[in-house]
Amino acid sequence: MKATLRAPASRAGAVRPVASLKAAVSRVASVAGVSVASLAVTLAAHADVTVKLGADSGALAFVPETVTIKSGETVNFVNNAGFPHNVVFDEDAVPEGVNADAISRGDLLNAPGETYSVKLSAPGEYGYYCEPHQGAGMVGKIVVQ
Repeated sequence: MKATLRAPASRAGAVRPVASLKAAVSRVASVAGVSVASLAVTLAAHADVTVKLGADSGALAFVPETVTIKSGETVNFVNNAGFPHNVVFDEDAVPEGVNADAISRGDLLNAPGETYSVKLSAPGEYGYYCEPHQGAGMVGKIVVQ
């Protein structure tokens, strides 16, 4: 009987488990040559409106500063530049009966591309600000129709 030797199977094409979704997104972003923040904005397409926390120029601003949505739509806030940021709704600048604390994100968003989403149903104007940068004019408004 003749013995046959086989070369070990190549592992180059083997699929390895990814430790986390964040690691996978970072790897895809680096291979594609885009930043994680840009990728997060793209992935946020499921939101009805996206607001950047910090302008591309580095200015402390919500971009856009004012957005209009329909009742029941979602606003997705994406950490972009000049962070950390948060999104605090002003209790004196939301429709009557809306609990500003319940829709606010008081905890700071520290990483690029980190997101906070809020679905708004009560029609009216919702004023909000970034607590660390309110004095610098980082304020915004959502109009719900």
